[in-house]
Amino acid sequence: MFPSFEPSLSMFRARLAGAARNMRRAATMAGAVLLCACSHSSGPWQLTNVTGHLPDLDFALTADNGQPVTGASFRGRTTLVYFGYTHCPDVCPETMARLMQVIAELGPDARGVRILFISVDPARDTPQALHAYVGAFDAQHARGLTGTAAQIESLAKRYRVAYQMEKRDPDGSYEVTHSSAVYVFDAQGHARLLATDHDTPDAIAHDVRRVINDKT
Repeated sequence: MFPSFEPSLSMFRARLAGAARNMRRAATMAGAVLLCACSHSSGPWQLTNVTGHLPDLDFALTADNGQPVTGASFRGRTTLVYFGYTHCPDVCPETMARLMQVIAELGPDARGVRILFISVDPARDTPQALHAYVGAFDAQHARGLTGTAAQIESLAKRYRVAYQMEKRDPDGSYEVTHSSAVYVFDAQGHARLLATDHDTPDAIAHDVRRVINDKT
């Protein structure tokens, strides 16, 4: 007489039912996590969202190493663009210092980020001067860009940047009044965000990380 397999079958069915319950529970939890992730990524931006309102990153300038550089040179990287000048007494160094805080907060994500410091004072901001200036902040992530007066004026108009040279002092020095916003472009070169003086490094880092992780 053959032994009965009923106890074994009953045990197998019980284990199978338990496994099914565990799988349903895991699927439910995974769905909840995914829903939370989607909700988080689609939530409101802390910076100003300019997606679709500004043109892609496109220019032809001279880098701080003296070599020609274009917007396409930074494809594949999230790019933070700031228009300033090396003789700026306060706003420019303060903005660069804030961007250094952003880089620090991004941690490993900062490897794919570049800061472009575009001069609105090409008469004084030679590639050498820009190289020393941005290098004093972060030689790894920051790049200084300059060009002819016509190139800078055209690029400023492209991104609605206002700047104006003030009256010269008797010693020949002068200041340049300029917009202080930071433009954030994604890895495809699309304009995504605009950061102002009122945005904290935490807010900028938060949204820049979202742009970095957005693969769409």
